[in-house]
Amino acid sequence: AAEAFSDRALISLKNPKAGDAEPPKDFYFDAVFGPNAEQKNIYDICASGVVESVLNGYNGTIFAYGQTGSGKTHTMEGKPDPPSLRGIIPNSFQHIFEYVSSSRDVQYLVRASYLEIYNEEIRDLLSKDPKNSLELKENIDSGVYVKDLTSFVVKNVAEIDHVMQSGKKNRSVGATLMNATSSRSHSIFTIVIECADTGGEHIRVGKLNLVDLAGSERQSKTGATGDRLKEANKINLSLTAL
Repeated sequence: AAEAFSDRALISLKNPKAGDAEPPKDFYFDAVFGPNAEQKNIYDICASGVVESVLNGYNGTIFAYGQTGSGKTHTMEGKPDPPSLRGIIPNSFQHIFEYVSSSRDVQYLVRASYLEIYNEEIRDLLSKDPKNSLELKENIDSGVYVKDLTSFVVKNVAEIDHVMQSGKKNRSVGATLMNATSSRSHSIFTIVIECADTGGEHIRVGKLNLVDLAGSERQSKTGATGDRLKEANKINLSLTAL
C-alpha cells in the first residue's frame, strides 16, 4: 500500500502482508502529488520553469513516464472542460501566449508540429497521410530532426489547440485489459519559439518537446495478443532504451 505526503515530498510503501515489526519503506522526491492534486498545481511546480526557459531561448522537454493506465495522458493532456482538468500541454499553451501577448518591443514566431513513434516508425500526425513513415536525420546546424515533418505557424491558444486536436485524432490507440484507450505509441508535440527584437538583429530560438509516452506493459496483465502484443514489445523495447 502506498501513501503520499505532499508536504514532505515523500512516498511511503507498506507491505500489507507484513506485521507491525516491518517498517514502511520511504522514498523522497523533488515533489510528490496525492490523488487529489490539481492539474494547475502540478503544472506550476513541474513544468512552468521549463516553459519559461524555452521562452528565453533554451530547449526543454517534459514527459510523463509510468505503467499503462497510470494516468500519463491525463497528466499531459487532461480534459478541455472544466479548465481545472487541463493538463500540462494545454496549460503550457496558455502560459506561452500570455507571455507573448504581454511582451513589448519584441516579435515572436511560434510553430507547432506533432509526431508519434509507433512500432519504431516515426509518423507525422498532422500529415494528410499520417501512416507514412518518416526518416530521422541530423545536420550540423539544426542537429537531429525529422525530414518532411509538417509544421504550422500558430498565433494564439485556439490555433495551437486546434493543431493538437487535429493530430490527436490520428494517434494509435487500442484497448487492453488495463486501459480501454491505451496509447499504443509515443507522441511528441513540439513547439518552436523564435524571438527577435524590433531591429531584428538578435534572434533567439527555444524548442519545447511535450511527450506523452506509451506505458510499460506486462502481457499477463494486459491480455495483449496479435497486434497489441507486437505493439507492447516495441513499447517496452523503446522505454528500455529511454
